Amino acid sequence: MMRDRLANELKDALKAKDTVRTSTVRLIQTAIKDRDIANRGLGKDPVSDDDIMQIFVKMIKQREESAKIYEDNARPELAAQERQEILVIRSFMPEQISEEKVRELCASIISETGAQGLRDMGKCMNALKEKYTGKMDFAKASGVVKELLK
Repeated sequence: MMRDRLANELKDALKAKDTVRTSTVRLIQTAIKDRDIANRGLGKDPVSDDDIMQIFVKMIKQREESAKIYEDNARPELAAQERQEILVIRSFMPEQISEEKVRELCASIISETGAQGLRDMGKCMNALKEKYTGKMDFAKASGVVKELLK
């Protein structure tokens, strides 16, 4: 289970005195706890491993945006820190699917769902997210699906 893996990684990072990894794992655990609390308020179960993958994707996207802003404002040291956190977060995710494979998967999802045009794009994206959460970049996949549905 991902929670156990994160706890073990935190222990290892603390022992190794790896400050970047320690702080990033703590940020991940905090994000998971926040989602657990929000779910509890809505009467839902604690987050699953799939939900944790979605949290990872969101955290990476936030850090990429922050790194770009830091670079645009001549703060390369802060951009580098954001990129180090991205590497730590990605280490918990499964290997990303290649662009060629993403194109194949998008084409197969379109045929599976029977999508006819751009109005069916949401249906295709939902199917992709169900099957490949954390394994592909959905921004790129969205572009591929859009291109294939035209």
